[in-house]
Amino acid sequence: MTKLIFLGPPGAGKGTQGQVLAEFVNIPHISTGDILRSAIAKQTPLGIKAKNYVDNGNLVPDELILDLIEERLTQSDAQKGWILDGFPRNVAQADFLSSLLDKLNQNCDGVINLDVTDEIVTKRLLSRGREDDSELTIKNRLVVYRQQTAPLIDYYEQVKLLRNINGNRKPLEVSQEIKAIVKS
Repeated sequence: MTKLIFLGPPGAGKGTQGQVLAEFVNIPHISTGDILRSAIAKQTPLGIKAKNYVDNGNLVPDELILDLIEERLTQSDAQKGWILDGFPRNVAQADFLSSLLDKLNQNCDGVINLDVTDEIVTKRLLSRGREDDSELTIKNRLVVYRQQTAPLIDYYEQVKLLRNINGNRKPLEVSQEIKAIVKS
């Protein structure tokens, strides 16, 4: 399995686990934030469009994110595999991704859901010490996550791609389980 989607609440460790696994199997770890920053820095046509939204303090619209994902998945380093982190965020994006992968003659091998309790997520996010990580903000982000992503978990479970991983453990234990799944 080398074409994977990582799901999980903020602070679940998706970025950390995605990077560890990407290095382990030598495929790109693709996060929407990184794609956006890279496209803007390289001043690609899509990056220039995205910069206008970012500079004005607006969210980059879904259609543009989807175009950036498509652009990224067609790059040479993504041909043998990829890990998507932070995308899709909702069922509409999952449907788009499915269509895009069909168009690119690719498929998703699996979806890793890092299942972490709200208590542990809150503790982890507060320990990062970021200004925007207050208990109230974290609670709100978790509510939004549950509203948008709970249907995604069902979506991928129905198509038999979902693997739930207990993300409440030490990062090394989580990494070992994910590596074992990927090897199998």
